[in-house]
Amino acid sequence: MQQLSSLILRRNTVVIKIGTNLLADKARGIDGARIDSIAKSVSSLRAAGRNVVIVSSGAIGAGVAALKLSERPRTIPEKQATAAIGQPLLMEAYENAFRKHRQPIAQLLLTKDDFAERARYVNAKNTFAALFERGVVPIVNENDTVAVEEIKLGDNDNLSAMVATLIEAAVLIILSDVDGLYTADPSRDGGAELVRIVDRITPQVERYAKRTRGELSTGGMATKIEAAKRCIGAGIAVVITNGARPDAVGEIFAGNISGTVFLPAEKTLSTRKQWIGFVSHTRGNIVVDDGAKAALLKKHKSLLPSGITEVRGEFKARDIVSVLDPAGRQIGKGITGYSSAELERIKGRKSTEIEALLHRKSPAEVIHRNDLALLGE
Repeated sequence: MQQLSSLILRRNTVVIKIGTNLLADKARGIDGARIDSIAKSVSSLRAAGRNVVIVSSGAIGAGVAALKLSERPRTIPEKQATAAIGQPLLMEAYENAFRKHRQPIAQLLLTKDDFAERARYVNAKNTFAALFERGVVPIVNENDTVAVEEIKLGDNDNLSAMVATLIEAAVLIILSDVDGLYTADPSRDGGAELVRIVDRITPQVERYAKRTRGELSTGGMATKIEAAKRCIGAGIAVVITNGARPDAVGEIFAGNISGTVFLPAEKTLSTRKQWIGFVSHTRGNIVVDDGAKAALLKKHKSLLPSGITEVRGEFKARDIVSVLDPAGRQIGKGITGYSSAELERIKGRKSTEIEALLHRKSPAEVIHRNDLALLGE
C-alpha cells in the first residue's frame, strides 16, 4: 500500500462515489444517518487541506420513496420524473449534514456531453477549480432529468472516474454495499475470496466482476471495473470498500484499508489522450489492414491513408473516430485529420498522392500519433 500512500501525499484531491443502496431505501427514503457520517468524514478531510468531490447516487431512489412506489420505475419518463423529485430531497439531506460542520457544498449535475465536448470539458474543469479555491465540496450527479442516454446506459461509477480524471485526483474511493471485488459472488459462493490488491486489470479480474444489481442501483461490480480502468491509466488509484462501516473513508487515510485497491499504472496517458480514449464520443469508424495495425500497436506510428481499407459512418475533419482492425475489433480512438468523404477518396493511397486527389496541400497522416489513444495504453 506504500504506492497508494505516496500518491495521496503527492496529490490532495479525492473523489468519493456513494452508491444508491447506501443512501436510499424504497420504503424509508434517504438514510440521514449515513449522510451525516459521510459529511463528518469529508469535513475532516477538508480540515486536513484536501479537496473532496462527492459523486452521489440516490436521486431516483429518494424519489421512489417519496412517491411510495413499489419498485424502481422502468420507463424513461418515469425515471426522469422520479429523479426530478428525488434530487432536491437528496441535496437537502447533504446540506443539513454539512451545515453541522460549517462546510459549504455545491451541486453539479453533469452528462456525458459535459465531458465529451472539449469546450464543455474545459469549462467543467475550471468550475471545479473555482469551487476548490473557495473551500467548497462539489456534490455531483448525472442530470437524470434530461440525459436520456445516461438513464439508459450511464452509471455513477463511470461518472466518478470521469470526474477523477478531469480534476487529476489522487484516488477514487467507491463506497459500495459490498467489501470489494471477490473471486465469486459471496452471497452465493461461500468460498469466494476478497481480492485485496489489483496491480493490473486482466481478463481474470474482469471475470470476477460478474454483474450484480441492487434493487435500486443501476451498476454492479462490472461498472466499477470499467471505472477502475479509466482511472489507473491516468495514474489514479481506486479503492472499492464497504461504505456501511462508520468511518470507511477515514480508515483509508489512516492506512487501514478494508477492501480492494487498484494500483495506478506506472506509465500513464497524457491528459489529452485520456480525453480521447476514455471520454470522447466517436463519430465513425476507420478500418485498417494488418500492416497498419502492426505499425500502430507495435511501432506507435501515425495512421496513414495507405493502411485504410474501409470508412464507416459520416464525420468531419477533427472528429473523434474509432480505429478497427480487419476483424472489426477496436484498437484505438483518435482525432481524424480528414472527413469521411475525403477518406473515401484517399483510402489505400500513398500520402504523396493526397494533394492530387484532394486538390490541396494536406497532412500526410490521417491520425497523428499524438492524437491517437491505443487500446491497452
